[in-house]
Amino acid sequence: MPELKKLTEKELMRLNSEIMDELKARKIIRTRNNPIADYCEWYVAKKFKWNLQISSNSGFDAIDSKNLRVQIKCRTLINGKGTKQLGVIRKLNDDTFDYLIALLFDENTEVIKGYKISKELIRKYSKYNKHQNGHILNLKGNLLTDEKLEDITLLLK
Repeated sequence: MPELKKLTEKELMRLNSEIMDELKARKIIRTRNNPIADYCEWYVAKKFKWNLQISSNSGFDAIDSKNLRVQIKCRTLINGKGTKQLGVIRKLNDDTFDYLIALLFDENTEVIKGYKISKELIRKYSKYNKHQNGHILNLKGNLLTDEKLEDITLLLK
């Protein structure tokens, strides 16, 4: 067993990934998405030197360098495959955030793609889901070719 305190954040996340794989293989868990959401928010805030908000904050996860409210979402793809559907975006039409950062990670928690997505694009490409009481956005199709989408992948690597 490695001494956890001596591992880097990236090494801890890789160890977590291996543990999640084993738990899934044993059918103890069904997904690998936790704690990736928290890691994603931490990672983005650290990369851009933003102010990460408390986890119970509603609507946004960080404050950027221009004092804008940022919602942060991610997905993990295994061998480049899997859904690119982000978590539910709630209260899209309320004034709860200014824009969204979306990341796709590989199974080793390496950034595959990163996007800055305006509320305008979210409204245009997401679909409201009554059951989940929020909007669903997939990182695919026409969204990815929209000239207003900002690819920030290189800034996140």
